[in-house]
Parts: sequence; structure tokens; C-alpha cells
Amino acid sequence: MPTASLSAGPGHVFYDKLNQVLAKAGFDKVLEELCSPVYASTGRSSIPPGVYFRMLMIGYLEGIDSQRGIAWRCEDSLSLRRFLGIPLGKETPDHSSLTRIRDRLPLEIHEQVFEQVLSIIDEHGLLKLKAVGVDSTLLEANAAMKTIVRQDSGEDWKSYLKRLMQEQGLIEEGENPSDEDLRKFDKTRAKQGKKKVSNEEWESPTDPAARIVKMKDGRTHLGYKAEHVIDLENEVILSATVCHGTASDPHTLLESVVNAQRNVILAGSPEEIEEVAADKGYHKNETITQATQLGLRTYIPEPNLVHDRRWTDKPDDVKQAVMNNRQRTSRSKGKDLQKQRSEKVERSFAHVCETGGARRTWLRGIEKINKRYQIVAAARNLGLLMRKVFGIGKPRSLQGGIEGFLAVFWAILMALKVAWSFRIRFRDHPEPRTLPATKNPARPHPIQPFNKINLISTGC
Repeated sequence: MPTASLSAGPGHVFYDKLNQVLAKAGFDKVLEELCSPVYASTGRSSIPPGVYFRMLMIGYLEGIDSQRGIAWRCEDSLSLRRFLGIPLGKETPDHSSLTRIRDRLPLEIHEQVFEQVLSIIDEHGLLKLKAVGVDSTLLEANAAMKTIVRQDSGEDWKSYLKRLMQEQGLIEEGENPSDEDLRKFDKTRAKQGKKKVSNEEWESPTDPAARIVKMKDGRTHLGYKAEHVIDLENEVILSATVCHGTASDPHTLLESVVNAQRNVILAGSPEEIEEVAADKGYHKNETITQATQLGLRTYIPEPNLVHDRRWTDKPDDVKQAVMNNRQRTSRSKGKDLQKQRSEKVERSFAHVCETGGARRTWLRGIEKINKRYQIVAAARNLGLLMRKVFGIGKPRSLQGGIEGFLAVFWAILMALKVAWSFRIRFRDHPEPRTLPATKNPARPHPIQPFNKINLISTGC
């Protein structure tokens, strides 16, 4: 049977409308012009840039984190073939093709694609930049702590512990301790406070750009830091950059805000950032002073300090900037901006990193990770645009329209039904059942009295 006689499928309403939006903005034509300098004019026809960037967007829209998974999903789905413009007679690009194209295209082109998506959003009037929110999150590197080696000698962790045991006289030279002995010695060093791993002495042989990051619970991981700058009115991601995991928040704040303003200008929008809201981890005297010099009003709460601040050794402009920031943060507007920041910026991390599949970086190298993350953030902005304009969310989410309203109404009705049945059971059995008294009054019964209520679970 010829492929022209096969059914192409009805398509997906989300992808069909997204293609309409991209076609109206001339998205593919812009990509051809951006990528033409890095493609040869002769030889076999290559994969169009629009197909490559659409496949990376599919990774976010379908919640697929690996390139192999993206390639398999595009080959399997008729609706995705229609979205990519690939008929049944042709094969979709392999995961190795995505790797070659990513290595060929520089980071600047990926950033320009992100700016092109911002220009599409600006055409629909969704960029309102009076106030922005800034926050960061940890990305897991494609490397394990057990594989780190010393930068000076190249020793792995076991060889390093073996050398320490020999220096302390616990084993003779040439003796090979067991893994159990190494673990016991390592635990002893941890209890004594001697077990320390720094980025100046250790690195990952597979991903040298990854940094050892200490988690809030005390554990250590190899990872990167992703920082978002969000428009607090429409939740559009204005800047999404990946930097080293050990980069401090105060040092990257202004760089991210300036990068966000640059993206907005290159997108053709006249809007300017006026206010910046961040959590207390971004508070630093120099950062707030520099933001004031740039004409930005900061809303950054101060961390809890043991002693009062001393201003005798600091210039007057630093004191004035910090005090103004303190006053703005304590007002109702500052508290409202903090609530919006904690809600909307964290929601963007949930979309991009959790449901979008970008929490684990299967790529290695900060430049490659930035390339992928830029397109994932652009896809999130396109999903936000689709929801704002057409009322249709991601392909896997609850759809808009009457079907979504009926689904929500049915869920509320079932919740009310479960609550009413629980109320009836509680009314029929109000008294708890008591247990018989024990023989020894000094030793109460170990089992506490319980109520004769049959608990009902909603399955959530």
C-alpha cells in the first residue's frame, strides 16, 4: 500500500493551533535565516532547524527528559509527525541527529530562538515588566559523587582513603583493605569532622563543569544552578540561565535581570524592568546598591542576623540603599510581591523542571545544558501563550472549554459526596469504643481507644 493512501491521523488540537501561531509569526523563516551561516550550501539536504527546535519543545510538552525518548515519541505518534511536518514515508530524526545539530548550532542561536518566542508573546500583549521575580533551583548533573577524583593526583575515593589509612599507620604499604574497612574508616573521619570534599580539590571526570553542591539536609550532589526571571503579572519567563552550582545568588541576581532586560529589548518590546523581588538569600549590600544605581527598586527581605548592622565603615549610599530596601519590603506592596514571587517563580520551576523533564541534565557541560534549557523555557512560554489565548494547556493537562468545566464540576461533586458520607458515618458512631481495664492500674493498656469510623480515601 502506498504511503499516500495511509491515514495521517486527525492531529492534536494543541499542536495544530501551536503550528498556526508559529506560522503566523514566521517562526520557521526566522530560524532558517539564523541557522544559515552554520549550514553548508552543498551536499545532502539536512534536517530543517524548525524540526530540531520543535522536537526539543516536544520534550517539554510531553514531559520527556532524554533525546532518545523524544526521538522514539516522535517516530511513534502520528500527531507529532504532523506537528513536525514529516509524512509517513520519511523517518523522523534520530537522537544522534539531534546531538549533531546541537553541537553545530552555537549557544547564541538558541538564545535568539528564546528571544523570538518572547517577540511572539509580545505580539499578543503578554509582556508587562513593571515587576519581576527572581529565584534559583538545583539541577542534577549527569555525574555521581562516587566517581569524583582528586584534581592533583587523579585518585578516586577508595584510593584516597587507602592512602590516608597508610599515612595514619592503620595498614601497611601494599596492603589492600576491604570495602567494609574503608567504610568504617570513612565514618570515623565523618564523626571527627575531617571528611570534607571541596571543589578546589575534587572534580568529576565525566563532567568537570559540575560542582559539588551541599543540600539543605546536609547531603552533597553534583549539580548546576538554574535561575529564572519571571514577569510577575503574566508569569512569562524573561530569562532562564544555567550557571555553576556554587555560584552565589547575590552575584548572579543583577546579571540575570540585565539578561532579562536584554532579551526583552531584542524581542522588540519597549517595556522596562522597574522592580525586582527575590528571597533573603539574594540580600547583599553591594547587590542592592548596584541595583539602585541601575534604577531598579529591590524588594529583598533581610536575613535574620544575630547582631545589628554597623554602618560606620560603609559609605552613605550603601546605607541609604539598604534602608530604602528595608522600608519597601516591610510595606504591604512588598509583602504582596513576595507572595507573588514565591508562588509564580516556584510554579515555573515545577513546570520546567518537574513536569517538563529538565530537573536531571542528561547532557554534560554547561554550554550544552544551557542550549537545552533555553529551548525548554521557550516551550514553557509557548504553553503559557496557548493557555492565555486559546484556553488550551499542555497536551497532557486538563483541556479548556466546556469539557474542562464539566470535569472540574464532576470532581467537586464527587468530593462533596464523599464528605457527606463521612459526616453521616461520624453521626451514627459518635462515641469511641473503649477497651477493657487492665489488671494492673499502674500499667495502662498499650493500645489507645479508637473510633468506629470507616475512613474513606479519595485516592488523591
